[in-house]
Amino acid sequence: MSNSAFKFKQFTIYHDKCAMKVGTDGVLLGAWAPADNAKRILDVGTGTGLIAIQLAQRNQQARITALEIDTAAAEQAMENVQRCPWADRIEVVCTDFRNYQSEEKFDLIVSNPPYFVDALKCPDEQRRMARHTGGLNYDLLFRHSSHLLSLDGKISIVIPSEVEDAVIDTAWTHGLYPAHRTRVFTKPGKPCRRVLLTFSPEDKKCIEDSFCIEVEHNEYTPEYIALTRDFYLKM
Repeated sequence: MSNSAFKFKQFTIYHDKCAMKVGTDGVLLGAWAPADNAKRILDVGTGTGLIAIQLAQRNQQARITALEIDTAAAEQAMENVQRCPWADRIEVVCTDFRNYQSEEKFDLIVSNPPYFVDALKCPDEQRRMARHTGGLNYDLLFRHSSHLLSLDGKISIVIPSEVEDAVIDTAWTHGLYPAHRTRVFTKPGKPCRRVLLTFSPEDKKCIEDSFCIEVEHNEYTPEYIALTRDFYLKM
């Protein structure tokens, strides 16, 4: 495929109009989030629509709403959705999450949220909005999500490991507790770079696990292959 698109087993994601391209973080979250029993799913900051489409592939009964504040990205997400096999169950809405209201509650809310909170602001405005917490921050994500969740609903996110403690503290202030935490390592012996987290209104013992993506360069671990084989062409 060209640099304008990324081909998966059952769908193709075009990302030439989006600030944030297809990346490992999004694929991991779309493959990992607890989607099996969810009837209504909300994807906050959908970007290309990748995670929403992954969840539609994984759960053939779920109806998914994908929110995106950036107009160009929302238009591309709509195009990607329309080309995928599950277009009838995914709705892309171009709106600011803070203004989003829904009469229906969601069983699962997912987000690959902005990060690099303290990093130098990117000069490109579209990319800056996609990557920094000036528009969508963790407090807003948890505060507003807590009002949109069903009684036993869950929130799943992927974050840099260095903000994990701050994110968990922020979730706690809104009555949300870690239910499943997976630490992701690039290779054995390397520090943890990403954390997959699911939060629940129930304060129960958190499931803890971890995996490495690679053993060596381009030699993937059995755990990573098992998680992503339904999506990546070469898995």
